[in-house]
Amino acid sequence: MSATPNPMRRRLTARLATAAAALAVAPALATAQTVPSPPPGYEGREDVSAFVRQLVSRHPQLDDEVVTTALADARYQPQVARLIMPAASPAAKNWKVYRSRFLDTLRVREGVKFWRDNEAVLAAAEARWGVPAAVIVAIIGVETIYGRQTGGFRAIDALSTLAFDFPRGRSDRSAFFRDELEALFVLAARDRVNVMTIRGSYAGALGMPQFMPSSWLKFAVDFDEDGRVDLHRSIADVVGSVASFLSVHGWQRDLPTHFDVLPPPEGPDREALLAPDILPSFKAAELAARGATLSPAGQQFAGPLALVELRNGVEPPSFVAGTGNFWTITRYNWSAYYAMAIIDLADTLSALKLVADQR
Repeated sequence: MSATPNPMRRRLTARLATAAAALAVAPALATAQTVPSPPPGYEGREDVSAFVRQLVSRHPQLDDEVVTTALADARYQPQVARLIMPAASPAAKNWKVYRSRFLDTLRVREGVKFWRDNEAVLAAAEARWGVPAAVIVAIIGVETIYGRQTGGFRAIDALSTLAFDFPRGRSDRSAFFRDELEALFVLAARDRVNVMTIRGSYAGALGMPQFMPSSWLKFAVDFDEDGRVDLHRSIADVVGSVASFLSVHGWQRDLPTHFDVLPPPEGPDREALLAPDILPSFKAAELAARGATLSPAGQQFAGPLALVELRNGVEPPSFVAGTGNFWTITRYNWSAYYAMAIIDLADTLSALKLVADQR
């Protein structure tokens, strides 16, 4: 015999069911309210249309429909927007920590191997442009570990994100990235490559040497003379392009990159020597007059020098006297820490390759 349904129990069950349904919906509502939706794609936006009009007016070889279709297929990348931002709590600059990131076992081992495997083309580049093979190898190692880390973003996605949806919270560089997006289209058209297939870093840097598209157009060279420049697969083109870039930006054959120096004590003289930052601005005698002590080789150097400070966190900073060639390396990446890492890696690779060659 079945029991007669209890009206109170029915009402309680209904209330519980309603509460459960509300709890199930609540997280979805909370997510929708707290997580902003990404900007839409790049189709039908007036700023994008204006970019296309300007692009094709400057480059008549480009078809506006092709460019518009490509940008319609480009997608905003939240990760790109996050990666371009500075750290929320930036750590104090520390040269020793920075150096350890790039003079690691993998880069050193693979750098010696890369040099030995490509000795002829490195020697040819050094002979033509005057840039030491060790410096070329060190740059490729620091940039991509000899092609192992070239970036997995579609370049059109990364550059569109930064050109049209540059994140707030830091100095706006959207104009720079619009120029690089323009260069990407010109590069793809010139080399007859589908622009949608080109991949690079979150900032749009391409290939083994991580050239921005504009640098590829201006400075890359066809060093293997096969009729095209390939910075993804042609080691000769990569090596020649790095050497060409440094040469165009002022590299001087046989010029040292720096000299050892003891700075003057903290005070007005040190501040005056540090004021130009990494731009060589002082003769050796001027450094000495303000209390800096150069190495014997530095004292004999006739060209301009910069007092370069490399901070070590809470420990005392390190100093070098940088020459014009130190400055030239910073044209690749505007950082004294980067330049010094390239120099130290180059010196390490030179010493280890010499030992390997003697075996």
